[in-house]
Amino acid sequence: MLKHLYIKNFALIKELDIDFQSGFSVITGETGAGKSIMLGAINHLLGQRADIKSILPGAEKCTIEATFGIEGYNLRALFEENDTDFDEHECIIRREFTTSGKSRAFVNDSPANLAFLKELGYQLIDIHSQHQNLLIAKEDFQLHILDVMAQNNALLQEYYANYVAYKQAEQELKNAKEILERSRTEEDYLRFQLDQLEELNPKAGEDEELEEEQNELSHAEEIKTVLYKADSQFSNDSEQGGVIELLKHICQDIQSLTRVYPAVEEFGERIESALIELKDISAELNSLAERVEYNPARLEEINNRLDRLYTLEKKHDVKSAAELESFMQDIRQKLDVISNGEEKIDELEKAVQEKLAKTTALADQLSKSRATAAKEVETSVSRMLTQLDIPNNRFGVKIEKSRQLTENGSDQVTFFFSANKNAAPRAISEVASGGEIARLMLALKAITSKKENLPTIIFDEIDTGVSGKVASSMANLMKEMTTGNEHQVITITHLPQIASCGTTHYWVYKEDTNEQTYSHIRKLTQEERVTEIAHMLSGNEVSEAAILNAKQLLKQ
Repeated sequence: MLKHLYIKNFALIKELDIDFQSGFSVITGETGAGKSIMLGAINHLLGQRADIKSILPGAEKCTIEATFGIEGYNLRALFEENDTDFDEHECIIRREFTTSGKSRAFVNDSPANLAFLKELGYQLIDIHSQHQNLLIAKEDFQLHILDVMAQNNALLQEYYANYVAYKQAEQELKNAKEILERSRTEEDYLRFQLDQLEELNPKAGEDEELEEEQNELSHAEEIKTVLYKADSQFSNDSEQGGVIELLKHICQDIQSLTRVYPAVEEFGERIESALIELKDISAELNSLAERVEYNPARLEEINNRLDRLYTLEKKHDVKSAAELESFMQDIRQKLDVISNGEEKIDELEKAVQEKLAKTTALADQLSKSRATAAKEVETSVSRMLTQLDIPNNRFGVKIEKSRQLTENGSDQVTFFFSANKNAAPRAISEVASGGEIARLMLALKAITSKKENLPTIIFDEIDTGVSGKVASSMANLMKEMTTGNEHQVITITHLPQIASCGTTHYWVYKEDTNEQTYSHIRKLTQEERVTEIAHMLSGNEVSEAAILNAKQLLKQ
């Protein structure tokens, strides 16, 4: 239940700090005094996006905070899922937003996102505003009523998960059929492309190897000439001798000095080492020169293969033999899909039928539970409408099968209603007046509140369009909703018959200052309640008769 509300710098509210009681509470006040402003602030705690225009003129920051009693409402898992500290007794929700556009939300002083606020708010409070009376004519709302009464939440979740899986399988089947159809139209061309590629059989990296070999064969004579010349200059046995022969003589001369000039010994060793290295280089150059050969036939073969590789690379818009090989594998896979397409589609169709059967079975379970709930709704609503001064009412629920499965099952629900003996029941949207709609909605809220187990329900002028005895009956029904359970019902009303039934009475009023107009709320004493209800009965001029009438209403 809502235990405490604090609002600062919101719309006309400079600062509001109020405790709320359990049971049935009423809120009254002149039109425009700020009742809807307070509800707007609460809606911000339930995940509504912040609007900087709602900040009190002249203020930089707005704060809205509410304390809820949550004992016995099994919210621990929700808090753990959102990594938020959990207190089994209380939950504090706070919103802050500034004129700069910065907005923050907290749950038990832990930062929270709007999705968490919405989910948590759905478990804590239901605000029923006047425009929501229009929901009663909508099929989704009527279906929701049956699901609440049937306690279908777990079954609905299971059904929805299977419905999503079924629709995904159905889409996968559709995609596979489209791919197969497209592939078949290009099958001949794909096979022609594959024949060309398989005839060439490109291998990753072969173009680089062939280009390297092509370069070597194209310059074979030049390579052999340079290598032989280098080898000759290293090992020439002419009169002057080659580089190796000259180094050999230098090494011998240096080594001969070591016995008289030891300082040159190191240089002799280094020259000898260089001599050994040069002999190895000379031998390897000679070996390379022997291996290089001019082979016009091999060069032509390489040129031909590279030409074919380049032609297919250009044709298929790839840049290497590796990409060409990968493209060939892709074509093979496409042809494999075509070859095995019917088999795959058979498998997918089987999977679709299996998922459809399971989803349909769950939809049938939902239908049975809704049919049972519909009877309970018909009986309960009709009885409550009689209490609400529609004694000749006839209320019915019609459930029809839809042609296709939907996210909510296979049922189409219509509520039928007649307020008079001589009128046949018709769809609610066609026959009910404003006052009848209000009473119907209150009856539905009354029966579902016991199933949904909501701690707090706020009615914002649900009594629109009714008066007198009907208003008293509505008040009694709202009061009954809090009897024997933990429900807290708060109603905003302009009717004295309803205001007098509240166990707690709050008054919203405006105060004009030199700066601007501010909105306030406070809890009324018993004497103040008499005066306020008398005002509601007679207007600004409170008569003695109005006072007596107010006291009588409160006594009743």
